[in-house]
Amino acid sequence: MDIEDPLGPLDPDFAARFRRDNRRPPCQLYLVSPLDVGGGFPDRLARALDAGAVAAFQFRVKDIDQHAAAALAEPLQRVCEAREVAFIVNDSVSLAKRLGADGVHLGQDDGDPRDARAELGPEAQIGVTCHDSRHLAMEAGEAGADYVAFGAFYPTTTKVTTHRPDPSILAWWATMFEIPAVAIGGITLDNAAPLVAAGADFLAVSNAVWGGDEAAAVKALTELLAG
Repeated sequence: MDIEDPLGPLDPDFAARFRRDNRRPPCQLYLVSPLDVGGGFPDRLARALDAGAVAAFQFRVKDIDQHAAAALAEPLQRVCEAREVAFIVNDSVSLAKRLGADGVHLGQDDGDPRDARAELGPEAQIGVTCHDSRHLAMEAGEAGADYVAFGAFYPTTTKVTTHRPDPSILAWWATMFEIPAVAIGGITLDNAAPLVAAGADFLAVSNAVWGGDEAAAVKALTELLAG
């Protein structure tokens, strides 16, 4: 979905000028699952969550029916619940409701946050992908989203992306709004620091964790975020 931001270009120096408000919580880690979460993945998830501070885990699978998705999700949800990590379902409000998940992450084609709120209730965490658009992010906030997601900031193999926002969008958002912003897309230990400095409230990380030693990766990212 390619939408030109009607607000026009963003000042690229916004990030350089940004200073985080001390009243805003520090940036936190948000893990996104690989597409293959079968086999021994519940054990990998447990190791990852035990290795550092993780705020949320997003369950993201494609091209399987809801019954099969639920069967894969349930052991992962138990791992998260035991560690008080929010369990977020990607794309599907109906699956999130079926599982009693902590929330749902919506793409631009996955429905209105207001409808998701009506289905999932007032306590659900509802996030919305906003690509590189301040306009879409403001619309999501007005519709009751609990967080907005910008990206992909870097090249990624996790999904096909056509948007490449400048980190300044995170600084602009943090200056203007209290709703948290998630930075997503190709984030690794080596390139995460500029996004944290620019004002990201969460870093959504996938392959940088699951592509290798998940415990070591989470530990290193936690140390980075701790400063």
